[in-house]
Amino acid sequence: MPDRTIPYYNIIMKCEKPRAATPVLPEGFRFHMYRDGDEKEWAWLEYEIGDFSSTTEAEQYFLSAYCGHSRLDIRERCVFVLDERGRFVGSCIAWKDIRRSAPVASLHWLVTAPGQQGRGIGKALCQRVMQIFSARGEFPVYLHTQPWSWKAVLLYAGQGFRLQRTDTFSHYENQFDQAREVLKDILTAEQYRCLMEKTTAAETEREDSIS
Repeated sequence: MPDRTIPYYNIIMKCEKPRAATPVLPEGFRFHMYRDGDEKEWAWLEYEIGDFSSTTEAEQYFLSAYCGHSRLDIRERCVFVLDERGRFVGSCIAWKDIRRSAPVASLHWLVTAPGQQGRGIGKALCQRVMQIFSARGEFPVYLHTQPWSWKAVLLYAGQGFRLQRTDTFSHYENQFDQAREVLKDILTAEQYRCLMEKTTAAETEREDSIS
């Protein structure tokens, strides 16, 4: 479970190109694409980890944000993981947002049920969603996270995402400097060093903003 006493700042990460990675789930587990009614399972997962104050709030958010979209089909973009008994234990969404008035691929809501964390499910979900983006040629891929999800930050970095010093998307203010100071206090020295090595140089982003 995320430690929500950790200060909240916006972290923006970006993956420039697809990687060849085969998702591996625990034995007996399987991927499952969204079907009508699965929003209730998504809502329960997000409520369990504290992202919403109730399952009703979470379900209403999902329906409003993802269902009935004019351009994107949630049935092709929302991935779940089911355990050997068919219970929903994780989810992630391959969606799109806006960056500089144009659509951009964005990874949404990577979640693993509390009792299933640490088994590689989040990593497999991330890889499966990146396969969806890759099949559609939708790169680069952005995501938004925060320091209290530092384990996810490390996971994303291991999958080719880099912290962005200035770049952003959707409505998010990039708070790199503040988030970096928080992460420095949370991570081991080696974890922090490796993460900063995978940070996009500010000079590169300035060139991108000009082009």
